[in-house]
Amino acid sequence: MDIITKYFPDLSARQKEQFQILGKLYPEWNEKINVISRKDIDNLYERHILHSLAIGKFMTPVAGTTILDMGTGGGFPGIPLAILWPHCRFHLIDRTGKKIKVASSIAAEAGLTNVTFQHGDIAECKEKFDYVVSRAVMQLDALIRLVRKNISRDSSNSFPNGLLCLKGGELKQETAVVRCPMIEVPLSDYFSEEFFKTKELIYVEL
Repeated sequence: MDIITKYFPDLSARQKEQFQILGKLYPEWNEKINVISRKDIDNLYERHILHSLAIGKFMTPVAGTTILDMGTGGGFPGIPLAILWPHCRFHLIDRTGKKIKVASSIAAEAGLTNVTFQHGDIAECKEKFDYVVSRAVMQLDALIRLVRKNISRDSSNSFPNGLLCLKGGELKQETAVVRCPMIEVPLSDYFSEEFFKTKELIYVEL
């Protein structure tokens, strides 16, 4: 938990409590339904929660902003961002029902009221949002094709509506084929831990 307050020192008491709840609930749920790698659960705060919150270092959306988390798995990056941005509305979708069950249960126990859930494919989601967020779900160009229909035309934030994607590894080939305006940010710009040296945030204007 200390690593979260290290980089986000202005969290409210309620937000700190909610992040602490995540630290309790994810290991408990992971014993029953594997949503995080067994060898990775001890690094929950750094590799999953803080990693998700990198998007919160890149931008702060205005009140009422709507965000779709595509392929959320156990709730990343959507649930940590929903705690960070209680003034925004989140919709988390995943094709794996048991992962949505875990994410929705954890959100309920953490007292999150700004999150909804959908078990299904992105093709089944017809609603439009200001932003789509994603964490290493698929190749960037394929992801753009899938979510473009879900991006609203009405933009009220400093960054135009689009995709915010967390990725790792060598990304030159992936990004080279993208024809939309794009910003790449190494997460080492935000966080000093070794884990983030090979991680990036990619924003694509759609």
